[in-house]
Amino acid sequence: MTLRPPQHTDFTAWTALRRNSRDFLIPWEPSWADDHLSRKAFTNRVYWAQRALSSGTAAPLFLIRRSDSALVGAITLDNIRRGPAQAGTLGYWVGAPFARQGFMREAIQAVVHHAFTQLDLSRIEAACLPENVASRGVLESCGFKYEGVSQSYLQINGRWRNHVLYANLRGDRRGRTDIG
Repeated sequence: MTLRPPQHTDFTAWTALRRNSRDFLIPWEPSWADDHLSRKAFTNRVYWAQRALSSGTAAPLFLIRRSDSALVGAITLDNIRRGPAQAGTLGYWVGAPFARQGFMREAIQAVVHHAFTQLDLSRIEAACLPENVASRGVLESCGFKYEGVSQSYLQINGRWRNHVLYANLRGDRRGRTDIG
């Protein structure tokens, strides 16, 4: 798999994957704007990705399967904080046809490795809905540890939802933690 920033030429593949995965994604994501699948919204997304990469505030990447160049999903290391924090927040989605095939595990491992070795971050955070067993499982398999619950963390599918918080630390010495 290749991880790379979104490009204008990805519009058709992105729109098709998001549209075909809509029912699969909606329970886990913020509500989609009316123009979510429009070319204008996608163009804005590409320009935002370029600015974020240039400024070092985020690393928005598409997951591309090498065997056929299919768009599989996306992962973003966002809210990169420098100084004493040296941290970032991970967000991701995978299209329904590609779920539970190891693509996101590979992407998370690559982004975390890059964040620790190239960006010199010390902490990568991630959050997901408590009932999102697949997301919790992939985070744990990638070395993330459960840290607690954040109340009303994000609006998901139109309502404020609690999230379970995870973190992966460079040089983590915490050992295994049990999920509550």
